[in-house]
Amino acid sequence: MGLDGIVPAGVVTGENLIKLFEYCKKNGHALPAFNCTSTSTINAVLQAARDINSPVIIQFSNGGAAFLAGKGIKNTNEKAAILGAIAGAQHVRLMAKHYGVPVVLHSDHCAKKLLPWFDGMLEANEEYFKANGEPLFSSHMLDLSEEFDEENITTCAKYFKRMAAVNLWLEMEIGITGGEEDGVDNTGVKAESLYTKPEQVYNVYKALSPISPMFSIAAAFGNVHGVYKAGNVVLSPHLLKGHQEYAKQQLKCAENKPLFLVMHGGSGSSAAEIGEAVSNGVVKMNIDTDTQWAYWDGLRGFYKKNEGYLQGQIGNPDGADKPNKKFYDPRVWVRAAEESMIKRAFESFENLNGRNVCGDSWPKA
Repeated sequence: MGLDGIVPAGVVTGENLIKLFEYCKKNGHALPAFNCTSTSTINAVLQAARDINSPVIIQFSNGGAAFLAGKGIKNTNEKAAILGAIAGAQHVRLMAKHYGVPVVLHSDHCAKKLLPWFDGMLEANEEYFKANGEPLFSSHMLDLSEEFDEENITTCAKYFKRMAAVNLWLEMEIGITGGEEDGVDNTGVKAESLYTKPEQVYNVYKALSPISPMFSIAAAFGNVHGVYKAGNVVLSPHLLKGHQEYAKQQLKCAENKPLFLVMHGGSGSSAAEIGEAVSNGVVKMNIDTDTQWAYWDGLRGFYKKNEGYLQGQIGNPDGADKPNKKFYDPRVWVRAAEESMIKRAFESFENLNGRNVCGDSWPKA
């Protein structure tokens, strides 16, 4: 088993992306999708994927993309978010093939108010497609779950037609992920909105499947963004099995899991809950809160360990005239943050049955 001969190393798009997600669904794997906000966090994720020998998803939120562009650029009409997403994508494209693993390049939640950001990324994809025969990104997410289902699905279908022309994958959300993330606050939604019904999911399939097979559905099953103690969020991953069974019944097909499903709001979820979601056809799970903490925790640990060497440029426990440059050099403490993030990323791969997905025969970078 493995991906050698199925998909290449580097950014994966189009038919290769379908092959990758089909392989994951068939073999009980899901890919962790790590939100990145800098070349440092991107590189940490790429190293984690290489070291564990598995494909990975790197994604940018709207706010993360704007940050990547630099806080000195105003985000008027989503300018910074568009530029940051493109810059991040270009960095991933350059480095992914050298880390030697398949990488899915994705943008995260795009609510209705952020559609100009989506439009800007689509334009970049179309330009890249003209020059290279594939899109700049692998996929994008439209999150119109706050709108009525009819508007949500209709808008997704409209954009999906444009995306399909350049072989882009669409991830959409139906039902609402609770909590708050990156400026999207769903803390006050009604509990029933956190559980998507099979009929809603199948309505998405009916609308999108005639356009292209390249789409996935983030169906809510009690998910909540943010960080919570294990057990404080009541997930119902068995509902995903119901979505698959309903779709199979409606389609009258032999495939037990005809849908590509996505899991959001996984922080604080138990390994058993995540495992059940993967067994029911989840091929992607978003990771953000936990790796944010891990990155900070690496820096915090570095400071505590070396506090006496970080109080000035000169002077430390070894002597009043001793220099401290090797301690305050950003390459040192940023690397400590990266190493902590890499270690936490390994946990996500493990929880998603994502170790050595590339297989023993995969060429080593």
